[in-house]
Amino acid sequence: MPLAVSEEQLRTLHAWVAARNTPQKIVLRSRIILLAHDGVANGAIARRLDTSRPNVLKWRGRFAQGGPPALTEEAPGRGRKARILADQVAAMVQATLHTKPAHATHWSTRTMAKAQGISHSSVQRIWDAHGLQPHRTRTFKLSRDQRFVEKLRDVVGLYLNPPEKALVLCVDEKCQIQALQRSQPSLPLKRGRCGTMTHDYKRHGTTTLFAALDLLDGTVIGDCLGRHRHQEFLKFLRRIDRETPAGSDLHLIVDNYSPHKHQRVKAWVAKHPRFQLHFTPTSCSWLNLVERWFAQLANKRIRRGDFRSVAQLIAAIEDYLAHSNQQPKPFVWTASVESILAKVNRRKAIYGTAH
Repeated sequence: MPLAVSEEQLRTLHAWVAARNTPQKIVLRSRIILLAHDGVANGAIARRLDTSRPNVLKWRGRFAQGGPPALTEEAPGRGRKARILADQVAAMVQATLHTKPAHATHWSTRTMAKAQGISHSSVQRIWDAHGLQPHRTRTFKLSRDQRFVEKLRDVVGLYLNPPEKALVLCVDEKCQIQALQRSQPSLPLKRGRCGTMTHDYKRHGTTTLFAALDLLDGTVIGDCLGRHRHQEFLKFLRRIDRETPAGSDLHLIVDNYSPHKHQRVKAWVAKHPRFQLHFTPTSCSWLNLVERWFAQLANKRIRRGDFRSVAQLIAAIEDYLAHSNQQPKPFVWTASVESILAKVNRRKAIYGTAH
């Protein structure tokens, strides 16, 4: 007689069978239930799955009583006994969180295993179970700007609710882009081997890319200049003035780099009232969307490039600019001010504790 299995239970059993990380004992039990649902006799199931008929009957009965969760449970007293006691696990977790080895900045599986008197594979399993990764770090920096909230609301407001009949431009400089020539030709990508490049190089000089990303359509106004003083910033502002519609207001999102606040820049902006500068909080480069475009430029065109001169580097950047503007893809800002402040406050709370 076929075993009654609901559609939802069937989906669960098929998922367990298909998943690569499902324990084999769970896979076997799931297959027993699926064959029983198809009406296969108990003896035939046992022969097909290379198990015993009593085992088939046992898991049919367990499933009938408890559904799929019953297939994952072991009877009391069965299964492999734990070799590492709960107190040992708790002590190792506490040591991972609150201590460091004598001559290193963080624990490894082997140094922790030696300190705790267990195997490094046991350390790895315990760390995985508790979500601990001592070998990894993530960088962060909290802004100390006294006007952080005010500036955040100003910039995010432009992203989420840009003013009508105006352009929002994310403006910044990518400074000190180096024209690096590798000491030997790179080896090409081939099956079983990634592309390679030498670690040493010859420097041929640098350039600075001034860029203004249009929030609406993703196009970029760019200009490579030899330095990044207020004089060059003024030159770039004049280019923006020439290459944007004359009747539209311009809202420029910029950081707190000193040339952006130079007296001559302030005087020029005062004479051109359609320009309005909006400053991001200090230490918040992530708030300027043009940084995301700079990352694409570095990854796709500069980092693996081989340049014999600054002129060759500038030509590569201008080529990427032209290609990017032919098929522009705007970056869409989605984070609200409230969600950002909540994340910053959580980080401040963690920063104020021991870890």
